[in-house]
Amino acid sequence: MKIIISPAKKMFMDADFLPPRNAPVYLEKTQKLKEFLQNLTYEELKKLLCCNDEIARLNYERYQKMNLCGYTNPAILSYDGIQYKYMAPQVFENDYFDYVENHLRILSGFYGILKPFDGVVAYRLEMQTKLRTAFCRNLYDYWNDDIYRDLTRNDTTILNLASAEYSKTVEKYLTPDVNYVTCKFGEQIGGKLIEKGVYVKMARGEMVRFMAENAVEDLDKIKEFNRLGFVYNDELSDNNTFVFLASCRVNN
Repeated sequence: MKIIISPAKKMFMDADFLPPRNAPVYLEKTQKLKEFLQNLTYEELKKLLCCNDEIARLNYERYQKMNLCGYTNPAILSYDGIQYKYMAPQVFENDYFDYVENHLRILSGFYGILKPFDGVVAYRLEMQTKLRTAFCRNLYDYWNDDIYRDLTRNDTTILNLASAEYSKTVEKYLTPDVNYVTCKFGEQIGGKLIEKGVYVKMARGEMVRFMAENAVEDLDKIKEFNRLGFVYNDELSDNNTFVFLASCRVNN
C-alpha cells in the first residue's frame, strides 16, 4: 500500500538530527525546472508564484543559490503545514519512520514524488502553478504519468490523503487493477458532507500518524481511526471512499 499526501507551502531546513537516505527519483527533471526558474527575473517569479513581495524575495534568493545536491533535509521533516504539525514526525519512534519510508509518498510540483527520507531543498512551486515553458504546458503536463508509474511500480493499492490539486496527478492514469481509496473528513450538514479545510488537514496528518503507530497494512484497519472527533461512517462510505464524520466539535 502507498499513502499519498500533499506538500506544504512553508518549509524549513534545520532538521539536523536525521540525515537524508536517498535522492529524489526524478532529480534530473527537478534540475530542469530549477534551471528554468533560476533564469526568471524577480518580477517574473513573483507573478508565476502569485505571492507577496516577502515570499517572492525569499524564493528568488532560494532559486538563485539553489544546489539540489548540496545541503538537503529529509522531505518529511522539511514541510511545516498543518498536516505535518499533526503528523508530528519530529517525535516519531524509529519504527514509525521505517513504516512511512516504505508506505508514504509526498507529491510535489518541484520534485514530482518524494519518499520521506529523500533529501530536499526549500522551494516554492505548487502543482497548479501556471508554468508554461518550451518543454511543458503546465506542471501536470511536465510530470505526465511519472508519479503514477512510480507509485504503482510495486503496489496496486493507493490511499489518497492528498488535496485535489495533487491527487489529479494520479487519478488521471488509474487503471482497473489499482485499488484507489480516498479518505474524506467532514460533517453532515443539511444532508451533505461538508469538509472544512483546516480540520481536513489536521485529520490527514493524524491519519498518517495513526497508520505509522499501528503499522497498518490492511485498508480495513483504517476504519478504526477515531482521532480529533472523527469516526468512520459505513453508510456514507464505499469501496473507493472512506468517510469519517466529526462526532463532536474538533478543537486545536
